[in-house]
Amino acid sequence: MTITLKRISWVVFLALLLLVIPRLSGIVASLFNYRAVDPDGSYAWISVHHIVQALIFSAVMAILSKFKNLEYGLGWGDRATGRQYVLTFSFFFCIYTAGAFLTIFLTNSFQLFEYPLTAVNIIGQIGFQLLLSGPSEELIFRAFAITMLALMIKGKILNGRLSYANIIAAVVFGLAHVGFSFAPFELRYSAFQVIYSIVLGLFYGDCFEKTGSVYYPMMMHSITNVVMVGIIIIASLLIA
Repeated sequence: MTITLKRISWVVFLALLLLVIPRLSGIVASLFNYRAVDPDGSYAWISVHHIVQALIFSAVMAILSKFKNLEYGLGWGDRATGRQYVLTFSFFFCIYTAGAFLTIFLTNSFQLFEYPLTAVNIIGQIGFQLLLSGPSEELIFRAFAITMLALMIKGKILNGRLSYANIIAAVVFGLAHVGFSFAPFELRYSAFQVIYSIVLGLFYGDCFEKTGSVYYPMMMHSITNVVMVGIIIIASLLIA
């Protein structure tokens, strides 16, 4: 097998792993009934889903570490760079978000928060976005994915600013936001959300590589989600 074929096979294998395990985690999450704690389905199922997928990948990472010395960025790495990256990213993301929502309001295309605006739903959703969305997804798509991809996929583009491993991980991250079913076969996705996820994934991955830590991308990811969901909730409360 040529080195090119080995690399392609490695990317395909990892991509399937990254896409299939979250789906299996969804099946596990669906085994439980959350009506007593979350009658509107706003946060419980997705929280359990993210916990399960994080536990599965954590187990895989622990097993692989017994055979090969892999760091996964589970330390604080370059603290100064990480702190600066998170602050700079958050500043520009807030500017982008303000412009995006202003455009949405001016074009009358704003969509209200999809769940009833109860205290439980709001706290549950914000809690999920703050504590689980970033940590779970960054553990998978940055700590695991980039580390494993970099074992076989070397090199960078744009004068060494962007690694191929980061690009591939970001694309798979975008594809993870595509829903599908087999019977009948159907794809459900928003082109904007897929592209948006890929772009954000590139920033998260760049921070991961520059700091040597997954904790800063986790913070960035949680910040983006809390800001977006928080603004939707606040605007929905004001409009309702």
